[in-house]
Amino acid sequence: MTDFVYRDDRAGRRWIVPHLPIDVTRPDDVPGAVAALLAEGRVVGWFQGGSEFGPRALGHRSILADPRDANVHAYLNEHVKHRQWFRPYAPAVLAEHLEEWFDLHVPSPHMLLVADVLADKRERVPAIVHIDGTARVQTVDADGGLFRAVIERFHELTGMPMVLNTSFNDHGEPIVETPLDAYQCFTTTALDALAIGPLLITKEQGRG
Repeated sequence: MTDFVYRDDRAGRRWIVPHLPIDVTRPDDVPGAVAALLAEGRVVGWFQGGSEFGPRALGHRSILADPRDANVHAYLNEHVKHRQWFRPYAPAVLAEHLEEWFDLHVPSPHMLLVADVLADKRERVPAIVHIDGTARVQTVDADGGLFRAVIERFHELTGMPMVLNTSFNDHGEPIVETPLDAYQCFTTTALDALAIGPLLITKEQGRG
C-alpha cells in the first residue's frame, strides 16, 4: 500500500497519511462504495479536495449518513459529534429533486435556506427533520463532483435522492482541514468509515 499524499499547492504545504493499521482499500468507485455503506446504516467521514470556506460543510469536509434512519440523529449527537440531543442535521439533495421533498423553489447550494419538509415525506427522512418540521437544505447540482456522485449512487441504491450532511468535526473542534485531522476525528469518534481521496478506511467493528 503506497501512501496517499495530500497537497495544497497554494500554500506550499504537504502532508502524508501513512499506511494505516486498519482496513484500507482503493475502490474503483469511491462514491459507490460510500453510498453502499450509507445504505447499510454506516456513518462515513468524507474528505475530498480542498477545504471549504464558510459556515457550512458542503461536500469536501463532511460526515454523511442515511436520512431515512430514525436512530442516526441521536447516534451522531451522542457518539460522533458529542453535542446536545436536540441539534438538527441537514439534507444534501439532488437539485432536480428539491421540490419533491421540500417547500423550497430556489436553489440552496450553500445550505443557508430553511424550508418545510413536505408533510407527506417527513416520516421517510426522520434524521433530517427538525422538531418544527423544517430542514436547512443544501441543493447539489450537476457540477457537484464526487459529492454529487455519492448522492446519485445512494439514490440508485435506495430511491432516496439525498443524504444527511454535517460538518466533519467533533464538538468544540474546527472542521477538519488535513488528512491527519480527518484520521484523528475518525479514530476518536464512532465514525464507521473514512473516505479520503482514493482511499476508503473502515474500522473492524462498525455500527451494528
